[in-house]
Amino acid sequence: MKSKRLSWAILFFCNLIWAFHFTSIKLTQDQVGPYFTVWAPMLLATVFLAPFVVRDFRKGRKKLKDVLVFVQLAALGAFPSQVLMTYGTQYSLASNAAILVMALPVITAVFAFVLLKEKMNTARWISFAIAIVGVVLCSTEDIKSADLSSRYALGNTMIFLAILGNAYYNVGCKKVAEQYTEMEMVFYTYLVMSILLTPLVLYYEPGTFARVPDFTTNTWIGMISLTLFHNFLSMLLFFKALKNLDATQVAISNYLITFMGLPIAALWLGETLNEQAILGGVLVLTSTLILSIVDSRVQQKKVDTINQEPAKL
Repeated sequence: MKSKRLSWAILFFCNLIWAFHFTSIKLTQDQVGPYFTVWAPMLLATVFLAPFVVRDFRKGRKKLKDVLVFVQLAALGAFPSQVLMTYGTQYSLASNAAILVMALPVITAVFAFVLLKEKMNTARWISFAIAIVGVVLCSTEDIKSADLSSRYALGNTMIFLAILGNAYYNVGCKKVAEQYTEMEMVFYTYLVMSILLTPLVLYYEPGTFARVPDFTTNTWIGMISLTLFHNFLSMLLFFKALKNLDATQVAISNYLITFMGLPIAALWLGETLNEQAILGGVLVLTSTLILSIVDSRVQQKKVDTINQEPAKL
């Protein structure tokens, strides 16, 4: 039970870091393109982790075939999640993306049911319903300005495929989490991602390298934040929490990003925060507390019941 509480605390902190993601991108967007924004922090995080992972690899703990699973997870999950979301937003509206992303926990729950045999219990359904209401209240302006008409069909389809990739990656990582350390999971994913993204950066954004000496303070703050916190620290902690929690629990908790992102945007970017958004944030937080406290106890009771059952001969 103690490890569950620690995992929830870690997950809460991860969502706080991810809520800064949008603000960090805003700080860099004037001088850095979307591909470089994703590629550079991932490459740097890969370099930071390389000495530790390579050391363990040389000790014989892993073979090359053991890490090929991350080629699949990155190519089918993380890569489309990043690239298609970038392209999709260009061919659609930001408000459309904000609405479609609300489907991520639902799709993740479906993948978790199919691949991991996880099930939705009463506590999870209640938590999910409350979270949806909260996110809708937080996203009223996005809903009002959303346009899902045919002229944005291509962009919206790409965004939805990106969400599918994200859900698949999270569930896939949960499936192999017991076989790898948190450091290995981050390193191998980012290594593959860096290789896949390099041609896109060199083709679409080669001029960014020449602008690096002219980066402003805001750009450096954004890039350093994305490297150290979003791509390095948060992912190590995320995989640590994923080992002790169900993928469905982790997915629903992602609605915390909306709750945390609103006040961060209000403080850092001067965006307005109305009473409706505050109420929505409180509901999202409430749903997470229900999930972390009630659902965790339900899962613990199931484990205790199984342990108390006499062994069958």
